[in-house]
Amino acid sequence: MIIDRDENIVIITQDNTSLKNFVGQLKKRYNKFKNNHIILNISGLKAIGLKDILHFLKLSNTHRASKKSFVIVSDKINLDQIPDEIVVVPTLHEAYDVIEMEDIERDLGF
Repeated sequence: MIIDRDENIVIITQDNTSLKNFVGQLKKRYNKFKNNHIILNISGLKAIGLKDILHFLKLSNTHRASKKSFVIVSDKINLDQIPDEIVVVPTLHEAYDVIEMEDIERDLGF
C-alpha cells in the first residue's frame, strides 16, 4: 500500500499485494484517513470484476456518510456494471474532478 497526500485528499495505491490483503490493510488503517477524501488507485491490477469492487462498498458507504468522498480508480472494469453507491472512474484526473464536484454539492447542501 502506497500512501500519498494532496491537501485534504489521501491517494492510496495498491502495490504488489493481493486485493484481499489490500482491503484488509485499508480497513486496519482507515482511522488515519477518515477525515480526508480518499482515492483508491487500483489501476495496477491486471483484471478486476464487480465482485472485487464490491469489497470496498461498506467502507465507501461509511466514508461517504461522513460527508467525505471515496473514489476508486480503475480502467479495467465495465463502469456500467458498478452500482450507484460506489464511485469508480478510469483515471486519477477524473477522481480529482469527482471530489471537486462532490465538494460543490456538499457546499450547496445536496
